[in-house]
Amino acid sequence: MELTGNEYTQGVALMARRVGVDKAAVLAAALEIIDADGADALTLAAVADRLGIQAPSLYSHVDGLGGLKSDLAIAATSEFGDVLADAVMGLAGDDALRSFAAAYRSFATEHPGRYALTLQPAAGSPETRREAGGRGTRATAAVIQSYGLSKTDAARAGRTLRSALHGFATLETANGIGGSDIDGSFAYLVELVIHGIRTSAQPT
Repeated sequence: MELTGNEYTQGVALMARRVGVDKAAVLAAALEIIDADGADALTLAAVADRLGIQAPSLYSHVDGLGGLKSDLAIAATSEFGDVLADAVMGLAGDDALRSFAAAYRSFATEHPGRYALTLQPAAGSPETRREAGGRGTRATAAVIQSYGLSKTDAARAGRTLRSALHGFATLETANGIGGSDIDGSFAYLVELVIHGIRTSAQPT
C-alpha cells in the first residue's frame, strides 16, 4: 500500500522519536554544522543527515529552516550571555572588564558561526530575544556600572565597549589584523577602553 504524504511525514517523525531525537538534539546538530562549515551550510537535509534521520521528521521540532534559524539565534544568544556572565562573576572594575573582553573575544573567534547568530533577528516577540540575552546584558551593565558612570555615560560606554570588541573579533576571524602581535594588540585595545571609561567617570 502506498503512503500519502501526511502518513509518510508522520511515520518518519515517529521514527525520529524512537531513536531519541528531540529539539535539543536538532539544535545541537545544527550548531555543529554552523561551527564546522558556516551558516551557509545549514540546511534541513544537512541536519537530518547528521542525526541519521529523514528531513521531514525535523518538522516535529522546528518550523522549517526559518524557524530553525530563529531558534538557533535564541540559543546562541543565551549561550553567549552565559559565557559573558560567568566571566565577570565576582569581579568588578578593570578586572571585570578585562575578563569580559577576553570571554567576548574567545566566543566570537572560536565560534564565529554561533556569534554571527547572536547578531541575527529572531522570530517571536522582542521579549523572547531580550530574555535569551538577559545574563549577557546584565553582565555588561554590571561591568560598566562598577565605574560609577552616569546613566547616559554608562549607556555610551557599553556601546563603545561592544563596538570595539566586535570590530576586533570580526577582523581577527577574517584574518584582517596584520602582524603577529594580535594578543598584544587586543590587550592594548582593552586598556584604551578602560582608560576612556575611567576618564569619563572623573568629575569635570
